[in-house]
Amino acid sequence: MTASGGRLGRAMLPFALVFFSVGVSTALVYPFLALFLDSAVHASPLQITMFLIVGPLASVFVASALGRLSDRRAIRRTLMLLAAFGGFTAAGLTAVVRDYWLLLVINVTGWALAGALFPQTLAYARQVLDRDRPERAAMGMSALRTVFSVAWVVGPSLAAFVMKAGGFTWLYALSAAMYGIAGLLVLLRFDKDRPPEADPAQTADADAAGPLEVSWWTLMATAAGFTLLQAPLTLVSQVLPIYIGRYLGGDVSDTGVILGVCAFLEIPFMLTLGAITNRISVRTVVLAGSCCGVAYFALASAATAVWQLVAAQVLNALFISAVAGVGISYMQGMLPRHPGRATALFTNSFPIGAMLAGPLFGLTQHFGYRTVWPIATGVCAVGLVLLWTTRPTCTAAEPAVTEPAVT
Repeated sequence: MTASGGRLGRAMLPFALVFFSVGVSTALVYPFLALFLDSAVHASPLQITMFLIVGPLASVFVASALGRLSDRRAIRRTLMLLAAFGGFTAAGLTAVVRDYWLLLVINVTGWALAGALFPQTLAYARQVLDRDRPERAAMGMSALRTVFSVAWVVGPSLAAFVMKAGGFTWLYALSAAMYGIAGLLVLLRFDKDRPPEADPAQTADADAAGPLEVSWWTLMATAAGFTLLQAPLTLVSQVLPIYIGRYLGGDVSDTGVILGVCAFLEIPFMLTLGAITNRISVRTVVLAGSCCGVAYFALASAATAVWQLVAAQVLNALFISAVAGVGISYMQGMLPRHPGRATALFTNSFPIGAMLAGPLFGLTQHFGYRTVWPIATGVCAVGLVLLWTTRPTCTAAEPAVTEPAVT
């Protein structure tokens, strides 16, 4: 490794540690949210659907607002600390609260704020990469996203173990602790915010209401494509624990195995796909991975045993690695002067997809949980077509805000 590569690796280490903490926290609670609302809160199907819609919607508004703010002022460290505190508070309260309406308030406040930690960390890391090694930006983004996958290797299985030992109280308490660790990492390993040092002309351009680096239609069509690609992931993860128990004769621990195997496979896949973007376009990698997603959901619809879903995780991991890993660089490359907005736009595709998954979850409840796979296949296919028919072009430019260095 060259000296510059070593310095870059050390610079990325704090980001990797924050990603791991957030990833573990998310992997602990997210796959079991519907189960928590159904079994611990005793929410009705309509209440569960509403919960799964309004939470992601609130996250989108918060992440978008903070993304725009972070492009105008160099305050990402402060915003990251605020988001970590939101996650710590929300998870801690969820550990003890079982009233549906109180949980709904926590969902649209603390959890929504916590959702901004992921895009703000990604945007900060992208600026460090653009400054130090711009030719390795796509690889760096994929590597950081791989850390998130590493967290998902241990998270679901750990969640199943913790739930058997102490139920949802212990589960959410552990999630709160992970957000607390993330906040301490940001506090201790990132320098204090400094005033922005951007060129006034660039700052004015970033704040302008006119066109960005790409047309508004292209931007929205691309974001919609990513949203439709990721919506089935949310839908399937919410249904999976119930589906395995009712149709495949498994239990909660099998859900952890399936999600863990997928996350484990994502690690080499993301690193490999990130590396080949030096020879193959990011767009090609994303489209090929999306085809793997359609194939996965179609094959999973014919599964009759848990082991078949485990085997199919090869396709699922390729799909997630391309869309969730390389897709970050795809969107950031469209808005090089607005890293905060670009990253928030991409990461918002997941909560918006989760919001779309809410009514789809209601459909599976009504027509039977086996319908989850055909629905997921169709939604993923539409997202692939939308992304394939949209060809973004952009002009290269330097980031508008210079962020403080990482210690």
